[in-house]
Amino acid sequence: MTGFPSDSAARLAGKVAVITGGGTGIGAATARRFVAEGGDVVLVGRRESLLWTVAEELGGNAVIVPADVTDQSAVRDVVAVAAERFGGMDVVVANAGGHGLGAAGDLADVDWKLSLDANLTSTFVTVRECLPELKRRRGCVVVVSSIAGLAAGPEACGYVTAKHALIGLTRSLARDYGRHGVRVNALCPGWVRTPMADGEMDELAAAKGIDRAEAYALVTRHTPLGRPAEAAEIAAVIAFLASPDASFLTGSVVVADGGAGAVDLPTIAFDEDPQVSGRE
Repeated sequence: MTGFPSDSAARLAGKVAVITGGGTGIGAATARRFVAEGGDVVLVGRRESLLWTVAEELGGNAVIVPADVTDQSAVRDVVAVAAERFGGMDVVVANAGGHGLGAAGDLADVDWKLSLDANLTSTFVTVRECLPELKRRRGCVVVVSSIAGLAAGPEACGYVTAKHALIGLTRSLARDYGRHGVRVNALCPGWVRTPMADGEMDELAAAKGIDRAEAYALVTRHTPLGRPAEAAEIAAVIAFLASPDASFLTGSVVVADGGAGAVDLPTIAFDEDPQVSGRE
């Protein structure tokens, strides 16, 4: 495979990664990156056809396990497949997630539970069941949270709450299992071009009478880089966190948001009016 720095070609050689949400978006991009850097991957998700598409691209370096990772027995099957196919696992990329839209006053109990299950319980169960193997091989975990784990977007109570909780889970895991040689870090991406984000952009585009590209431009107009990330860019950060290059990094929250978190929101008005900002 091409498109990756040559000096990283064997950085993950001999490492086996379990990647949840591995059939699309960040998960699929991460699988490609891991294999490009010499690793093997166990692709986990609920949509078998998507997993197969990625696995066929990666050949013998990938195996799929269709599973709901909120189910303890299903995750135990994942662990068994990793052991049978590759001899174990070294990395868990907890990337499974989903929406939790609605303000608190409008959110039904079932929707609240679905959001916590998709974003938080899925990570908790996956990591818990993989911990014995991670301890044995002194492995690591990358928890994919979001900038929604650091600040609140509108009417996304379940999603925001779960993504914040993932950071707490990351720190708890790092605190308890660092003594066993297990590193755990959280990654908080901003807007990333993925099928999920495309859907959100299409909704925004329909409401504004614009197209998808214009919608992405609209939601990133106040970020310093002024664009969304590509999934491969986030995968590169995940590969770093999983690699020996990050050997002293644990309990950390790494933000990849194009600089969005560096923006002082009350000063945006100055950006929007060149006369006020003196930039005419």
